[in-house]
Amino acid sequence: QVQLVESGGGSVEAGGSLRLSCVASERIYMPWIWFRQTPGKEREAVAHILNTGDINILDSVKGRFTISRDNAKKILYLQMNNLKSDDTGMYYCAAGWGPDCYALSGSGRACTYWGQGTQVTVSS
Repeated sequence: QVQLVESGGGSVEAGGSLRLSCVASERIYMPWIWFRQTPGKEREAVAHILNTGDINILDSVKGRFTISRDNAKKILYLQMNNLKSDDTGMYYCAAGWGPDCYALSGSGRACTYWGQGTQVTVSS
């Protein structure tokens, strides 16, 4: 059973930056995804790294968010720059197979493993 633990959330002013981390209990060989759930909206995938190494970023955050991973340390990162108030929400990492898990803007209903989330609050 893979365990995922997120950290790095916090409160920042608009225009600020945060780097989220997701530490896995073991090496992840499946697609690894960052999701967020913002107030009044459904959970959406904002970035993923597929098992092929391909990286995709949701258009609405492209140019501001970057996803990366450190395989040796079993960590997935989400670097978030130029944060906006609309980015406020709970951020989760997850892992699993298939587009019903990793598709951008999808809810990740088919993902197998989830972290507990880390809160990001951006004040304007």
